[in-house]
Amino acid sequence: MAAAATELICDSGALEDGGVGVRFVIDHASGEKTKGFAIRYQGRVHAFQNACRHVPVELDLIDGHFFDANREFLVCSMHGALYAPDTGLCVAGPCKGASLVHLAAEERDGQVYVTA
Repeated sequence: MAAAATELICDSGALEDGGVGVRFVIDHASGEKTKGFAIRYQGRVHAFQNACRHVPVELDLIDGHFFDANREFLVCSMHGALYAPDTGLCVAGPCKGASLVHLAAEERDGQVYVTA
C-alpha cells in the first residue's frame, strides 16, 4: 500500500451541501494513484475512494453527480447501490452492509484537503 499523501482538492466554496462533488486523483510517490471524490453533507466535508463496493466502478456516471435526486444518499449510477453520505455505509442495493473506503478530509483556510 502506498504511503499516505495529503493533497489540496478544492476551495471550500466548491462543495455545496448535497450538491455536485469534486473528483480527484492523488498521486503517491510509489506511483500508485487513489481516485476519490469529496462531497458536503449536513455542513461537513466527506471524502471516499470513487469505487462502488459491489463492482469497483466509479459511482458517478456524470462527473461529480454522486447524490440521488433527493440529495439524501450517494448512489452508484451503475448498480443503484445507496450509500450514507456521512459514513459511506451501503444501506440498499447489491452490496448492502459494505462501506465505501473513507478518506480523511479536512477544511482549513477556505480549502479542502484529503489524505489518502
